Amino acid sequence: MDSVKYIGMDVHKEAISIAVLNCSGKLVMECVIETKAITIVQFFQGLRGSLHVTLEEGTWAAWLYDLLKPRVSEIVVCNPRRNALLKEGNKSDRIDARKLAELLYLNKVKPVYHGENGIRALKELSRSYLTISGDLVRVMTRLKAVYRSWAIPCAGKQVYALRYRAQWLGKITETGVRRRAEFYYQQLDALRSLRQQVRRELLAESGKHQASKLLCQIPSIGPIRAAQLIAILQTPHRFRTKRQLWAYGGLGIETHSSADHRYVDGQLQPSKKQVSLRGLNRNHNHDLKNILKGAAIIAATKPGPFQEFYADLVAKGIRPEMARLTLARKIAAITLIVWKKGVCFDAQHLKPQTA
Repeated sequence: MDSVKYIGMDVHKEAISIAVLNCSGKLVMECVIETKAITIVQFFQGLRGSLHVTLEEGTWAAWLYDLLKPRVSEIVVCNPRRNALLKEGNKSDRIDARKLAELLYLNKVKPVYHGENGIRALKELSRSYLTISGDLVRVMTRLKAVYRSWAIPCAGKQVYALRYRAQWLGKITETGVRRRAEFYYQQLDALRSLRQQVRRELLAESGKHQASKLLCQIPSIGPIRAAQLIAILQTPHRFRTKRQLWAYGGLGIETHSSADHRYVDGQLQPSKKQVSLRGLNRNHNHDLKNILKGAAIIAATKPGPFQEFYADLVAKGIRPEMARLTLARKIAAITLIVWKKGVCFDAQHLKPQTA
C-alpha cells in the first residue's frame, strides 16, 4: 500500500502539470514537464510503486493513453463534464492537476472508454469521412445562400449539378458575386472527390472486421453506417445492457422525482406521485445518435420488418416522432444483440423479450 501513487495530469500543448498523491492522499510531489514523449517517459521511469494516472479527455488523450498504458498500473481518461470539483474555487494548471489526483484517489472519476487499438485506422477514416461530409454540407449551404441573397430561387439539387452550372452562374449579374459562387463550386468539386476517396478506403478497412458483415444484415444499416458503428462503439462488450447503449447514443430518457416516500398510518410507503420525464439525455455521442436516428428514418419508410413495427406503433396512437424514437432504440438493441452474440439478424429480435 505504501508504494501506491495517484497521479493527476493537466495536459496542455506545451506543458503538463502533474500532482502526485501517496496512498494516504497526501501531496508528495508537484512538477511541470514538457509535452514530449521522451520527457513524459523519463518522468514515470523515475517513479516507484504502483502508479495510477488520470487525465481529462481531450486532444492529447489517445496519444497519452497509448504512451502510458504499458508503463503504469492503471490509466483513466476521465470525462471533464463530470469533474465538478474542478469548477470550484481558484483555477490554475497546478490546482487542476491536484484536484484530478484527489478525484482519482477518491475513485470519483468517470472514465471515457479507450482500449481497442485494432480499429485505430477505421476510427481515423470514420472521423475523416464525417468531417469531410460536414464540410461538404457547409459549402452546399453557402452556395445556396449566395443565390438566395440575390433573390434567385434555388430549391432542389439542380443548383449543384455540373451540367447546369453555367446556367446557374449566368443568373448572377454581379461579377464579384458570380466569382464567389465559382470558388464555392471549385471547393464543392474538390470535397466531393475527396469524400469518394475516403469512402472507398473506409469501406475497404471496414471489410476487414467480421462485425461489418453481421451489422450490414440489419435493415437500414448499410456498409457506411456499419463502419461508423464499429469505429464509434469499438466493441459491444463495453455495454452490459441495451440501456447503457441507449444512454451513450442519446436515446436514454431522463426522469426526475422527489419525495418518493411517505408515512401512511405509521407505515413507510412509496409515494404514488408520477415520475417527471425530462426528455432524452444530453450527455451522449452525437455521431452515434445521428446514425441511429438516420437508420430509424429510413427503416420507417422502407418496406420490411422495421416498417411494420413502426406502423404498428403509429396505429396504437403513438405520435410518429415518438414511434421513430422507439424504432431507433430497437435498432440499437438489435445491433448490440447481433454484434455481441455474433448471430445473424432475425425479425424475431423485434419481439420485446428479445430486444
